[in-house]
Amino acid sequence: MKLWVMAGVLVMVLALSMVTVTGSMASKAQDVIQLEAPYPHTKGGVTFSHKKHNVDYKISCGECHHDDQGKPLTNLKDGDAVKKCFECHKKPGEIKGKEAKGLSDKEKLAYHANAMHENCVGCHKKFNKEKNSKAAPQQCKDCHPKDKDKDKDKD
Repeated sequence: MKLWVMAGVLVMVLALSMVTVTGSMASKAQDVIQLEAPYPHTKGGVTFSHKKHNVDYKISCGECHHDDQGKPLTNLKDGDAVKKCFECHKKPGEIKGKEAKGLSDKEKLAYHANAMHENCVGCHKKFNKEKNSKAAPQQCKDCHPKDKDKDKDKD
């Protein structure tokens, strides 16, 4: 009888450990993700590396992921669920120039591209200034590859 109980406990422990390992593997952030606008966009999507930013550059998850007040989510861990940018920054495209005149920074951040550019390019500019460097990309073409399919349409 004791042998059956021990075998049952062993099977349950193994099953539980498999569920735990599988669950944690499935929820980890992807190393490389493609940031695509959920609306028609004139430039190619941005390839983003979590590993490069988090591991190599020591940037915490909360530097990009923030609450509704713009404050970093300081307690995020790899695999935690996060909202996609467009869930909060819902207006498609970017607003600038005359269209943006008179709008507050918060109103401008309602536009998806404004929020993305503020978050990414703003961080890159800060990095370059602090390090007296040009290593972090700041120009459109540095992050947005030329969309070859759109060029074909022009021919």
